[in-house]
Amino acid sequence: MRILVVSDTHGNQAALLRAHEAAGRCEAIIHLGDGEEDAALLAVLDEGCPVVRLAGNCDLGSTAPRELIREWAGVRLLLCHGDRYGVKGGLARLLEQGRATGVDAVLYGHTHLAQAVRQEGIWLINPGTLTAPAPFHSYAILELSHAGLQVTIHPLP
Repeated sequence: MRILVVSDTHGNQAALLRAHEAAGRCEAIIHLGDGEEDAALLAVLDEGCPVVRLAGNCDLGSTAPRELIREWAGVRLLLCHGDRYGVKGGLARLLEQGRATGVDAVLYGHTHLAQAVRQEGIWLINPGTLTAPAPFHSYAILELSHAGLQVTIHPLP
């Protein structure tokens, strides 16, 4: 299963559309917050593809969940924006929550810094941001199968 993961679009729908096009065919899309209206655009654009939307700290008044656990192809994912785990100060609390929930990977945003690292057997994945002033704009593609998870971070074309 191929999943497009974005976060922190902050209204930059032009960049989001470029990422969506560059990603190619995906079976699901995850938006990790701070751009809930942008995620709604994806749902309209790609009607056959489920879009999972989370609320970030800038999505004021949102009714979207702040955190979810989803499983696809036998891979358990914890989805969150990351601000509630203090990710700008480190990933220890995020990793602790990943262990507590028994997931294979934690997907988060908030820092605007793309990374995919594996700690204590758990992937910690941030797709980065698609908006200024970050020096690097990016999105992530997850490939999920019963053999596990592969992740790639892609620069925005």
